[in-house]
Formats: sequence, C-alpha cells, structure tokens
Amino acid sequence: MIVQIYETSTPEEARALGEIGVDHIGVLVGDGSFPREQSVDKARQILSALPNSSRGSVLILSPIVSLIEQIARDLRPSILHLGASTDLLKPPAVAALKARLQPDVLMRSIPVVDEASLSIAKSYEGLADILLLDSHRPGDTQIGALGVTHSWALDRKIVENTRTPVIMAGGLGPDNVLEAIDMVGPAGVDSKTKTDKTGSHSKDLAKVKRFVELAKSCAPAPC
Repeated sequence: MIVQIYETSTPEEARALGEIGVDHIGVLVGDGSFPREQSVDKARQILSALPNSSRGSVLILSPIVSLIEQIARDLRPSILHLGASTDLLKPPAVAALKARLQPDVLMRSIPVVDEASLSIAKSYEGLADILLLDSHRPGDTQIGALGVTHSWALDRKIVENTRTPVIMAGGLGPDNVLEAIDMVGPAGVDSKTKTDKTGSHSKDLAKVKRFVELAKSCAPAPC
C-alpha cells in the first residue's frame, strides 16, 4: 500500500516523514498564485532532504503549461503531479507535457464529483502513471485541497474500470483510512488535512505515523 503525504514545508519535516515510512512525500510548488505554494528554490531544499526510501512528488495546481514546464525542468521530480482542474488542463496538453518532459512518474488528479468522473479518469489511460482521486468543488481551478471526503462508491467504480493505479485522497486520516481501503481497494492512500497539526498546515508526526501504520497493515484490499 503506497502512502502519500502532503504538504511538506521544510527539509526537517520531509526527513521526518521519510523516517516514518512515507512512500511519496509531496511538495506544493508554484508562483504564489495558490496559498502555501513553495518556490522552486525552497522545494529543491525540501526534496534534497528526502531519504532514498521515499520519492518526492511535486504538485503543481496551475493550468499554465509554460509554468508547469519551467517548474518540472528546474526540479526534475521523481513524481510530477498535475492538480489543475481537468476543464483547464486537458489530456492533449498533458500528453504534450509528458512528451517534452518525460517525467519518471506522471500523476494526474481526477475530480470525483459524479458519473462523469469515470470518463475523465479513463481519458488518462496510457497517459498518467497514477490517478489521484480527490474531492472537487465546481468552479475551483484546482482539484482537492478541501479536506473533505467524496463518494467512495465512485472511487471503487474507477478502480474497477481503469488499468491505471489509483491513489485515494480527500479527507483521509487515521480515523477512516482502513474503511476507505476496504471499500475501494486502491493502490495507495493520500493524506493532507487530517494529518496536519490542529490549526496549522505543519504535519502532526504522530498522526502521520498512525496513518502509515494503519495503511500498511493492509494489502491493497481488503483490509
């Protein structure tokens, strides 16, 4: 079971997450258009602190192709995670980016809202290496960053009808990760808000440790 944690904000935090056993350690990077985005220079410092056992994931919420390309070329992350709304950054643009950048792993956020989400997920077959299923509020330019769950039944339908590995996200924490895995059967699980310190965007390492322990006690499914 892959465990992915966002958003890492310091090298010390990244190092600690790796020691706990987090597989994918995520950094939000951008030009300041979204809250809490790290600069390329700061992201480079964070990623350089990761142990060899963890992979760095660079999340870019912007749909601006030139900005995505610049950040990806500057950082060359192990995982390039595209989180812009699928209305604003569509498969042809993603395909062109992938051809030019040739990332090790391309992860694409998929908005889980209604039955159309399955069609969106299937449009990335053979293009994305990982699908990140996340909550979405219509009208938002980004997918996720809401800290709320969505329909796990839709997640399950996507898992059953696509060949691309799926990581579940959206309001997951130690309190519900076992239920989520048991219901959906994903390749991995992601947590941000529910493993933060209360009233902060810094990580609560005790919550992260518990999340990791619970998730890794499961095979992909059932738990």
